Amino acid sequence: MSDTILVTGATGFVGSAVARKLVARGNRVRVLMRPSSPTTNVEDLDAETVSGDMRDAESMRRAVKGSRYLFHVAADYRLWAPDPEEIVRHNRDGTRNVMRAALAEGVEKIVYTSSVATLKPSPGRPADETSRHDERSAVGAYKRSKVVAERLVERMIVEQGLRATIVHPSTPIGPRDVRPTPTGRIVVEAAKGRIPAFVDTGLNLVHVDDVAEGHLLALDKGTIGERYILGGQDASLAEMLAEIAKLTGRHAPNIRLPRLPLYPFAYVAQRLAKTSGKEPFISVDALAMSKYRMYFSSAKAERELGYRARPYVEALSDALAWFRGAGYVR
Repeated sequence: MSDTILVTGATGFVGSAVARKLVARGNRVRVLMRPSSPTTNVEDLDAETVSGDMRDAESMRRAVKGSRYLFHVAADYRLWAPDPEEIVRHNRDGTRNVMRAALAEGVEKIVYTSSVATLKPSPGRPADETSRHDERSAVGAYKRSKVVAERLVERMIVEQGLRATIVHPSTPIGPRDVRPTPTGRIVVEAAKGRIPAFVDTGLNLVHVDDVAEGHLLALDKGTIGERYILGGQDASLAEMLAEIAKLTGRHAPNIRLPRLPLYPFAYVAQRLAKTSGKEPFISVDALAMSKYRMYFSSAKAERELGYRARPYVEALSDALAWFRGAGYVR
């Protein structure tokens, strides 16, 4: 078998960062691309490209064939969809297809990209890998989809000998957020001065390139069947918006909104989104999630993998520079 490393999701935000890190250290990289995916993040990448889709089992088998290692980063990363169950189907069935292909082709090791969405926030302290959601406690279709997919991987490790290590990125920010992600949208809108108020919530923010480096560490040092949080720093939404204001020369918002009165606006936004087809900036699930401060500890990854993350303000600065260069922000 060759030393080829397959990366799914390489046209996306985290996947492209992983692929770039691998190419930079001299690995032979193959990237899976859907025919409809934007090519911005792979146009200058020295990697083999293969056409396929994680939802298509045959195309996954062809893509995996001849690969020694696999990073499964691809996911349907939407917090809202007209049919929420579509998100669950995509992430569950897609992950099953990828893992079955890896087993069939004898892949030596897999790094599976889960999410802190599968972990339950711990009141009063950052959550770690032991604080787990189940399908009933996970809020919203995206979180539920990642719980279902992660449990599927865990069962395949135990029952079928799947050689996978699981990583949980927290909230990545940084360059090449083409879509952009929900957090990237906050950065863009705040940079434009379009977020005059905030709700009381918090996130664990991390540079996307640090998350990518954590993936490589998981390949090199991660234990089969173990899970590792790849996070950065905890920050309230108010603190994050204040840092963006500093970086853009704007006034930081100082109006804290109560959550309950926002629900009617979220319902209306979702109704309009069903007509327009565009993801709403505010959704019912996102509001429900905001009740919790999504704070997490990367201590296990730091201890066992040697993982480190830079201050999240550097990630915000790099994100803003990229968004300006790409024309998202003037």
